[in-house]
Formats: sequence, C-alpha cells, structure tokens
Amino acid sequence: MSNEMTSQNQITEGGILRPLLAFFFPILLGTFFQQLYNTADAVVVGNYVGTVALAAVGGSTGILIGLFVNLFVGVASGTTVIIAQCYGARDFDGVRKTVHTSVAIAIAGGLIAMVITLLGAEPALRAMGTPSDVIPDAALYLRVYALGMVPSFLYNIGSGILRAVGDTKRPLYFLIIACLTNIVLDVLFVMGFGMGVLGVATATVISQVVSCVLVMLMLMRSTSVFSVHRSEIGFTDYSTRRVLRVGLPAALQSNMFTIANIIIQSSINSFGTDTVAAWTAYGKVDGLFWMIMGALGISVTTFVGQNFGAQKYRRVRRSVRIGLLMGFAIAGLCSAVLLTFAHTLLSWFTTSENVLNIGMRTVQLTIPFYFTYVSVEVLSGAVRGTGDSFWPMIISASGICLLRMLWVFLVVPMFPGFDTIVMIFPISWGATSLIFAAYYLQGGWLRRRISIMGYAPEDRSNPAQG
Repeated sequence: MSNEMTSQNQITEGGILRPLLAFFFPILLGTFFQQLYNTADAVVVGNYVGTVALAAVGGSTGILIGLFVNLFVGVASGTTVIIAQCYGARDFDGVRKTVHTSVAIAIAGGLIAMVITLLGAEPALRAMGTPSDVIPDAALYLRVYALGMVPSFLYNIGSGILRAVGDTKRPLYFLIIACLTNIVLDVLFVMGFGMGVLGVATATVISQVVSCVLVMLMLMRSTSVFSVHRSEIGFTDYSTRRVLRVGLPAALQSNMFTIANIIIQSSINSFGTDTVAAWTAYGKVDGLFWMIMGALGISVTTFVGQNFGAQKYRRVRRSVRIGLLMGFAIAGLCSAVLLTFAHTLLSWFTTSENVLNIGMRTVQLTIPFYFTYVSVEVLSGAVRGTGDSFWPMIISASGICLLRMLWVFLVVPMFPGFDTIVMIFPISWGATSLIFAAYYLQGGWLRRRISIMGYAPEDRSNPAQG
C-alpha cells in the first residue's frame, strides 16, 4: 500500500507546473467525454427527431438537471478536499472514514433527488414558462433521468475519492466507457428503435449505471487506504460535518449560477421554441470552455488541498499563480477557436436558419469575454482547497446570482430584448472576478484557515513550507 501511495502522491514535492498539468489533462479529457456524453443526446434528437425534441433535452430541462448535478459535484468536491487534506497530512484513518461517509451521503442524496425530480418535473417546467409543446417530452426526459441519480452521485463521489489521492486516470477510463455506451445506445434507441426523447434518456441512465458500477467495483476491490468496504458504509458525525461543510457551500455556489440562469431561462422561454432550441445548441458549444475551466478548478482545488494539508503554503500560492496563467491562456484559445468555428458547430444541432442566427448572436455577445471569468474558477477553487467554501459561496451569490437577478428584474424591462438578457453573462463574470481577486490578495483567508486547522503559522523563510 505504501508504494502505491508514494507513487500517486507527487503533488506536494518538486516542481508545480508539470504535476499540475499531469493532473489537469486527465480531468480535462474526462470532462470532454462528459460533455460529449451530454452533447450526443442533443445531436441525435436535434437531427433525427426535431426542434421540439432538441428544446426538450436542453433549455429548462438542462437547467433543472444542473441543479442536481451541481449538488452531486459540490458534495463530491467536499469529499475531494477533505480526503486530499488528510492524505497530504498522512492521516489515513481520516481518509478511510471520509470515504465511507461520502458513499453513504451519495446514496441518501441520490434517492432524495430522484424522488423530488419524479414528483416535481412537470410543475417545475411550467413554472419556468417552458413552451407548451416542449413540456411533455421535457417532463418525460426528466423523469427517466431521475432513475439514474443514485448511480450518478456515486460515480461523482468515487471519482472525487480517486482524484483526491492523485489518481485522475481511472475516472477518465470509466467515463470514456460510459460515454461510448451512451453514444451507441442513443443511435440504437433513436435511429434504430424510433424511441425519440425516451431513447436518449434511457441511454443516459444506462451509461450512468455503467460508470457507477466501474468506479465502485474498483474502490471495493482496492487494497489501498481509500478502498470501500460495504460493512463500513455509514454516517460518521465528524466526517459528515467536514464533507458537508465544504461540499454544501460549493454546491450552493454552483447552484447560484443555476438559480440565476433559471430566471434568465424563463425570460428566454418567452421568445419561443426557436430561441429555446438556439439556446440549447449554444449551451453545448459554450460547454467546451466550461468543461476546461471546470477541470482547471478541480485541479487547483486538489493541488491546494494536499499542499495545505502538508503545510506547504508557498506551494499553495505558487500553484494559484500558475493556475491563473493557465486559465487566461485557456480563455484566449477557447474564444479564438469557438468564434472561428461557431457556425459549423451550431449546425451540428439544427438545420433551421432562424435557430442558427439566434445561436450566432449569442456567441458574439459572450464568447469574446471568457477571460473575465478565469479568476472566479481558479481563486474560488484555491480557497475551497483549504476547506473554506463559505466565502466563495457568498462572493458568487453577490456577483453572479444577485447581479443577474437584478439585471433581469430592473434592466431588462427598461431595455427589453434578447441581447439585453445575454449581456448579463460577461458583466457578471467580470464583476465576480474582481471581488474574488480582492478577497484573495488581502491574504487573510489563508491565515484564518491555518489558525482554524491548528497548523504551524506561515513562515515564508522556512523551506519546509514549500
């Protein structure tokens, strides 16, 4: 066991850029396949079922699913942070307890989310003003998707456990298998059996089960400190509090984007089915940037978590600087590529000229401004890596959720139109980035976490601290 742990734990020693990149790229490939996983549904129904079906698997449906996905990913990030800190501090009993508590949280949380979705799918869609011709298929998609929520949550938790100890490859392999399963089943169920929206929803659930089974079997058969034993799965008070103290604010932070976007989606729905379909197609294209930034955020969080646990504070700060440089490079490259190929990419989802025109207008108003979001992802990930999810949540609530809601309720009525609605995205990214930069640079966040954890104070003259 010690040899495996030594080989995996390269994050706290040596240079920073190379291990950060080595950690980042498997996560990036994983998020790419996750995006491909979701995009396959939209491509198949958009081309072989129609515009209404495309609107049904995106738009309001995508946002509602996002509420639960953000919950799963947020709590999984709590698992990752706590295990990374314990692993960096060589507290292996803490690792074991956190692993089993997190699996219990995933099962309970997935069941609750499933019941809520089954009962509330149609009322939620109506409350968002979803076009009436879209609601039947959208509600069907949501209800079938709900059946895969426990496996989805377990996969996210399992992947979080592995990433926390430096293993980013096996979650990637499992996701690739699930993605390929989803694509094959999409084609079989929709093009072969003519199942329409029911087909893509069923394919998604089966794929989620596949990824869950793979990651859980690997953890249960492992002989490492992070292995899962069925008899030990349960809620440990201390571990539950630690995971949820980090994970729930992280989930709420992500869902603040979603809640604000629900309000925006409701405004977009008022423009009709073509606009909803265009927004769905744009979201799949735009997802390229968000998946890359999400991978960077996870990398920074885990990197900071292990080094903070090892009390290597200079490595914490240096990893943040390198993460920011990577983030700005990613933003510039994504903006250039997507602006160049946007029309081609959007045409994968629809042949409607009106839908394409609306999608292109959305691209022009948002994609050139990706750079304004970088600090939000990197700095919030760094602060969360030390175990502080509260202030990133508060900052996001102010800069993202509150600002977007004020914009919709105060500015849009004065200047009604699709462009006015879309412009709030780059405005809110820039405002939130400025707040995060100010919070990070004042430095008190790190000193507070050091004091709370009872670690040795930061001493930049001490080589042992990084």
